[in-house]
Amino acid sequence: MGNGARGARLPGHAQRILATYDVVAAALVGREEQLQSVLAVLAAGRNLLLEGPPGTGKSTLLRAVADHSALSLSFVEGNAEMTPQKMIGYHDPSAVLAHGYRDEDFVMGPLPRAMHDGGLLYVEEFNRLPEDTLNTLLTAMAERELHIPRYGLVTAKDTFRIVAAMNPFDNVGTTRVSASVYDRLCRMVVDYQSEAEELEIVGLRAEPDVNDVLTLAVRVVRESRTHPQVRFGSSVRGAIDFVTVEKSLRQLTGAEPLSRSHLDKVGELALSSKIAVDEVWNRRAEDVIRQLIHSTAAALGLRLL
Repeated sequence: MGNGARGARLPGHAQRILATYDVVAAALVGREEQLQSVLAVLAAGRNLLLEGPPGTGKSTLLRAVADHSALSLSFVEGNAEMTPQKMIGYHDPSAVLAHGYRDEDFVMGPLPRAMHDGGLLYVEEFNRLPEDTLNTLLTAMAERELHIPRYGLVTAKDTFRIVAAMNPFDNVGTTRVSASVYDRLCRMVVDYQSEAEELEIVGLRAEPDVNDVLTLAVRVVRESRTHPQVRFGSSVRGAIDFVTVEKSLRQLTGAEPLSRSHLDKVGELALSSKIAVDEVWNRRAEDVIRQLIHSTAAALGLRLL
């Protein structure tokens, strides 16, 4: 990565974040532009919203950044159960009964812990958090401090950041994120990677022993994303599962890797939970997957047995 414009001056912790670019980039497949954007936002002292479908490497990218910048990383799964109390923490009930409220008996939740440590708080399914929990995060982003009753004031260290992730196309069971929350976040869209990059990812993660199966798996999941009868298709995780399940099932049954019935079973196991068929078509996911496997194999010139 270049040294930047002459005369640019950033705090020491910001320089350390930017300096991780080369080593983090080497740990990822592709995503150079997205990595540059994430590092720039974090080094600038801003919080970040990552928007995109599941399985696009958002948590992988952030974990690599945290690992190589010596920042702690706390994961929070956004859902209706993540109340402000769970986000902030609580006083140990047995200790309170024994000797009243003491600072050392307070069990920090993920938010004050990340503030105290100067780490990254990563909130997945951000738009599934209850509104009052979102407001708690807003306070931490806006004021960089949090007042906890019977404990006191927690002030965020300079390196504390909130990184949120959400699927903007999933509107079931979600909360409307207010303009005031959006105003405290930079935003980056994370989409699926290229076919070449997905082939490399699956090759690294699944260690395929039949190249035709690898090629077919990646192409099938990519075709599932644009299938006219599918509301949402599979991420690259589907291809990883396809290849790994195919290997183990083949070892167990002795099937040929390009056997039609064998691949149909693999597709059902690996992909039927990862696509959603539009209800108007009255079709099962398994039927669409079989169609995708057969048509994709034909398009690739693979002869199924």
